[in-house]
Amino acid sequence: MNNKSEKLSKLTQTAILAALCFITFTFLQIKIPIPGGGDMTSIHFGNVFLVLAALLLGGFYGGMAGAIGMTIADLMDPVYILVAPKTFILKFCIGLIVGAIAHKMAHINETNDKKYVFKWSLIASICGMAFNVVADPVVGYFYKRYLLGQPAEVAEVLAKLSAGVTFFNAVTTVIIATLIYSALRPILIKSNLLIDYKVKSSKNLK
Repeated sequence: MNNKSEKLSKLTQTAILAALCFITFTFLQIKIPIPGGGDMTSIHFGNVFLVLAALLLGGFYGGMAGAIGMTIADLMDPVYILVAPKTFILKFCIGLIVGAIAHKMAHINETNDKKYVFKWSLIASICGMAFNVVADPVVGYFYKRYLLGQPAEVAEVLAKLSAGVTFFNAVTTVIIATLIYSALRPILIKSNLLIDYKVKSSKNLK
């Protein structure tokens, strides 16, 4: 695959994964109202395809897929429209973290050792979601308190509830994204669709 076709393939996969982030966040979502605040948090599966995108495409393109997909979802939902900028930044950062660990540190596209790939895809997913568990409620508090002007009590209640929901989302994301990636990776290799894959022979598959 030459550079031009590789870039086109990467952009196409980014667009597909952004669409999947949008669809899963929009339609596979359970909204949870915040008592007395007129606000909501949610259980959703949008982060699954964000992490999957970062494992498949690297941090930048994976982060952009998640950031674009879920930011558009926020912009189309009156409940979340005001937090769309926060969504874009945090989702992009998650992608960068997952991609950096999986590809810059572990170089998972340079081996066919299934155990090694599974271990590092799992570690990368955990690190990305651990960042989100901490950053989402903290950034959310300051964003709502100082940029949106919500009362401190409301912002604090939202941050606390968001922390618990975000942790649940993180656990499900790590499990599902890692399993999907492990199942999808061999198929993409055989189809010559795993971009940046550098192993020339499949003889080393374990």
